[in-house]
Amino acid sequence: MSDHTFGITHRRVLTIAIPIVISNATVPILGAVDTGVIGQMGVAAPIGAVGIGAIILGALYWIFGFLRMGTVGLTSQAFGAGDHREVNALFFRATGIGLIAGLAFVLFQVPLFLGAFWVSPASAEVEDLARQYMSIRIWSAPAAIAIYGLSGWLIAQERTGAVLMIQLLMNVSNIILDLWFVLGLGLGVEGVAIATLIAEWGGLALGMYLCRSVLSGFSGSIWQQVFDRERLIRMAQVNVDILIRSVLLQAGFVSFLFFGADLGDVTLAGNQVLLQFVYMAAHAMDGFVFAAESLVGQAVGARAVAQLRRAASLTAIWTFSLGVLMAVIFWAVGPWVIDLMAKDVAVQAAARLYLPHTALAPLLGALAWMLDGVFIGATRTRDMRNMMILSFLGYCALVALLFPGFGNHGLWLAMNGFLILRGVTLALRYPALERATAVI
Repeated sequence: MSDHTFGITHRRVLTIAIPIVISNATVPILGAVDTGVIGQMGVAAPIGAVGIGAIILGALYWIFGFLRMGTVGLTSQAFGAGDHREVNALFFRATGIGLIAGLAFVLFQVPLFLGAFWVSPASAEVEDLARQYMSIRIWSAPAAIAIYGLSGWLIAQERTGAVLMIQLLMNVSNIILDLWFVLGLGLGVEGVAIATLIAEWGGLALGMYLCRSVLSGFSGSIWQQVFDRERLIRMAQVNVDILIRSVLLQAGFVSFLFFGADLGDVTLAGNQVLLQFVYMAAHAMDGFVFAAESLVGQAVGARAVAQLRRAASLTAIWTFSLGVLMAVIFWAVGPWVIDLMAKDVAVQAAARLYLPHTALAPLLGALAWMLDGVFIGATRTRDMRNMMILSFLGYCALVALLFPGFGNHGLWLAMNGFLILRGVTLALRYPALERATAVI
């Protein structure tokens, strides 16, 4: 049993989490800059176009979010068990799948876009602008998806400082290019897409450089390990469960925007602005979620139930504390941030009206986000899949019940209900996770 799974302290949790908190802080800032820069045009349609284009591509890419989550769980368990050969093999499996999946998106972009806009009820102007954005940004799909696997591999080994470097390069360069292309060169929606394209390929290049020791050590024997049948089957089982879970999660967010679009471009733009707050909360808490993934995975790999319980407990304390802090911040500065992000007075009014729902999201989602990390680290992906199915069905029922009578208020109530359901259902499965770890 490796000593590396012992010594789970607040300091160790923070050492893993803080680089992720810092790096992820730039992600919603990037989304806010994208929205804010386009908002300087003074009309609602471009804001909605970037929002719909980004969430469609994000939904497509995050279908392969299993590459990060599954790779963290499998790699951290191999790391905790001292199987460094398998740790290296997982790097090639994860990044290879990401590159191939991204290439498939590039090749099949036409039918993918047709399908996306077929289900989208947005106005013709918004759809046209969104199509321009997506047709450019899709070319960075191989890089964007491969980074999922690469980041998961680094997080599993507590190399979150490297993840910070990659994320900072991507997001800072993206923000600078946003300002230059949109405000400086007047490229509008297309400028935002070009900035993201360049930033994502730059991030992958840096990631490969940071993992150069693994790349230089590639050999025929590692190749055989990469394609080991039993390990591939295990990875496939884990990833298919996470894929189903990710599809349903993204279906919730995509349907949220599409239902909002039914209420008009102004409400759509207002919801897009407010979703940046939700993303801020999720990305800020990811530091402690990722700490849970790594530490829980190592504990499961070493069959150490006490360490599993401590990892879950400490990350829960920090996740809920941050949730309280972010809820207070959203209540206090939300109106000012809204006015900064959108100049259109109608969009400002719409976003302010629904801000109270958004301010509750960090508190209501803390349990779900923290337990996601615990179950990913333990690779209890069947539980994640099944509980997401139940939660999504509950969300659909809430939308059907609340949206017709309460409009956008009902839509936000359903979204917050979705967060609560995700947390509660996973909490009910936690005791089984501990029991399974004890008998592995």
